[in-house]
Amino acid sequence: MASAPKPRSGGRSNSLRDSHDSDKMEATGLWDALEWTIEPVSRSVPGAVSHLNLDCLLEAEQVQVEEHGVVLINTDEAGTLIVTNFRLLFLSEGTRKVIPLGTIPLATIEKFNKIVVKNQSTPHQSDKTPSRRLLQVIGKDMRIIVFGFRPKTRQRRTVFDALVTCTKPASLWDLYAFVSGPSKYSNTNPKVRLLNEYFRLLGKGSCASMDMIEDGSFTLSNNFWRISSVNSSYSLCQTYPFALIVPKSITDEEVIQASSFRARCRLPVVTWCHPRTGAVLARSSQPLVGIMMNMRSNTDEKLVAALCSELTGGKRRKLYIADARPRKNALANGAMGGGSESSSNYFQSEIVFFGIDNIHAMRDSFARLRDYLDTHGTASSDGMSSFLRHGGWTWGGGNLSSMSASVSTLGDSGWLIHVQSVLAGSAWIAAHVDLESASVLVHCSDGWDRTTQLVSLAILLLDPYYRTLNGFQALVEKDWLAFGHPFADRVGMPAITGSTNIPSELPRQSSTGSFQSSPNRQTAGSFSSQAPTSHAQTSNNYSPIFLQWVDCVSQLMRMYPFAFEFSSVFLVDLLDCVLSSRFGNFFCNSEMERQHWGVPEACGCMWAYLADLRSSDGTSHVHYNYFYDPLKHNGPLLPPAAALAPTLWPQFHLRWACPSEAQAGELEAQFRKMDVKFSELQKAKEVAEKKAKEITTLMETLSADVRHEKQVSSSAMKLVKRANKESEAMKRAIQSLGCKVHFSSSGDCTVDIESSVIEAPQKLLCSSSKRQSDGSLQNDDKSDLSVSITVMADDVDSSNPIARVCETLCPLRMRDGGCRWPDAGCAQLGSQFVGLKANFEAFDHLSIYDSYFQPK
Repeated sequence: MASAPKPRSGGRSNSLRDSHDSDKMEATGLWDALEWTIEPVSRSVPGAVSHLNLDCLLEAEQVQVEEHGVVLINTDEAGTLIVTNFRLLFLSEGTRKVIPLGTIPLATIEKFNKIVVKNQSTPHQSDKTPSRRLLQVIGKDMRIIVFGFRPKTRQRRTVFDALVTCTKPASLWDLYAFVSGPSKYSNTNPKVRLLNEYFRLLGKGSCASMDMIEDGSFTLSNNFWRISSVNSSYSLCQTYPFALIVPKSITDEEVIQASSFRARCRLPVVTWCHPRTGAVLARSSQPLVGIMMNMRSNTDEKLVAALCSELTGGKRRKLYIADARPRKNALANGAMGGGSESSSNYFQSEIVFFGIDNIHAMRDSFARLRDYLDTHGTASSDGMSSFLRHGGWTWGGGNLSSMSASVSTLGDSGWLIHVQSVLAGSAWIAAHVDLESASVLVHCSDGWDRTTQLVSLAILLLDPYYRTLNGFQALVEKDWLAFGHPFADRVGMPAITGSTNIPSELPRQSSTGSFQSSPNRQTAGSFSSQAPTSHAQTSNNYSPIFLQWVDCVSQLMRMYPFAFEFSSVFLVDLLDCVLSSRFGNFFCNSEMERQHWGVPEACGCMWAYLADLRSSDGTSHVHYNYFYDPLKHNGPLLPPAAALAPTLWPQFHLRWACPSEAQAGELEAQFRKMDVKFSELQKAKEVAEKKAKEITTLMETLSADVRHEKQVSSSAMKLVKRANKESEAMKRAIQSLGCKVHFSSSGDCTVDIESSVIEAPQKLLCSSSKRQSDGSLQNDDKSDLSVSITVMADDVDSSNPIARVCETLCPLRMRDGGCRWPDAGCAQLGSQFVGLKANFEAFDHLSIYDSYFQPK
């Protein structure tokens, strides 16, 4: 018998395992190792307001139930378990932080069970040891979590009842998405976005609007195809969009006739046009050929033939009809009126079967994969790591045979085989459209599950536009939402009619991932004979079809890391939004239902939410692929068959069971860190360059100021030299007149004149001051030097100042009033006051002879 597993070290101070009393664990199960040492806390009732400061709550999120002292068995962590109207919330006991593994949106829960585990009696234990009361929660996002509650309390019953009530609303309107409303993530009408995509496919530059939809003016066309409004009221087909692209040669009457030959009236319509060759991808449901496979429709055959436009040179284009089902399934559908086409009835066509299984096989395969990951993960729902399984310390039990068995279990799940089938079928379609310029019509039974997977993945391979963020949104909205993939059924949401898709009670199946389903996870403690109480969140129509398609996209991203603008993190966030039902984009089963009930206006938009996340960081956000190179893959991606070997998608499949391995993209993570650091350095460089530019500009300004000051200084020096020169000339001129010049420290000068004609000495004042009120003259500001001389004498007749001054001072004045030096200009009036203006340059060059001073 293998020894009992050794306990893992807990992350709490009050561990729930008695690590010091290991011999008590012998011959007991893991649940016997739990020590319920947490002090009891009063239980809250539904509708009670939490006393915790829950900053983590979203807008309009309300606490319904709150229980303390609950243990998350997966990680051996104690905390507070809260049920809100949106999610199951688990907070750490010490830090009050949200524990991601224990926090799951209510709509993401596939099933939850109440499990009672009785302990085996041992010599060290009493027979009255209380049973373990557990709550197992199985998620649609690959996780299985288990909560442990205190014995002899009603904690588990309270949480279970709250989950039953909150996960089973009376109608779609009770979901959190309607309670919270559109908020800031308002949704534009999806019909407008669909028309814009149609216009792009037809090569039209028009921009769609609600006015075009209301007046029916959206029916544009090109040489081969046209947009038809025959389904504008959804009377032709309730699961098709309001606008359809059909061959231009087919009338609306023929479209109506052809629809009656296809299951659920899902007639062949165009979903993608090759911009260069004219080849198209079309989709439909199975033809109603009957059990004898002999029923025909001329209008259907004409419509399908019109999908093959003529090639250059008049040669007829080949048509492939790709049936996604196995051939035997197609034949079996004939018994119910369905079936498949006959190549003899459709001109120049070839029928191909891809052999992809139905939704029930995908659901079971997904459940087996989830069980496998939970069994061999590091955070298993039974609290035991795969390293400790069967007492071994290596993965898989410590021996080669057990490891090989574990690997084969992964293969037995069949999930990767199904993914490979979808990848191979899509690659086949893309290759024939691109290499042969052939048109391909794809269908399965109803044309909304496998058909949608194949068509949308083939378009993703063919058209690089859909490998961008905007293009990917357009692809999902066109081929998944507009063409009626039944998201309400496949994801397991309430029906729009008010009833729900949720049965009141479903028997547990081996694929649900319960404890009994895996022999490797049987503990030494025995389960009670009473069947565990279970509650299923989904119906028989639940199937992870969209999740599987996103998994296929992640496989292509692994093969072509430079071809996609978005990252794997974006795909994970996209799936979380779809599964959580937080937004209304994926509600209901068709466009008609969403439009009829006003879902786009009543709920928030997921695309707006994701765009808001990216807006803060720009292209450095984790939603962007740093390796994206649009020039490297600007055409179709045609992967060879040898490359279509899928692997587990670490970021999604392993994020709960093996958190450390979920970060498999370490190269991308390191590159992202380097890019962030480079961006920071780039910003620092830009700041430094800006400062350097500012300093350079300042230095240039200072240099200009210095040059200006030098010029001013040079001009001042020149003026000083000129002033000195003129001052010396003035002094010599005045002294030549027999005057004495005296300069004061204030800049004024006094001129004493001695003359026999005038008895009293006259005083001449030469000043640079401004004109005074007593009649003195201010020096002129002109460039030529001018000196104003004021004559002050008591005996001078002020009535004739010019004559008296000239007679007294100027020896050149003649008796008749004339002047011997007519060019001197000394007797000219400068103002209303008496003044003499002397041209000292002329004085300086004047030759003075003694005869000039002799009186006549």
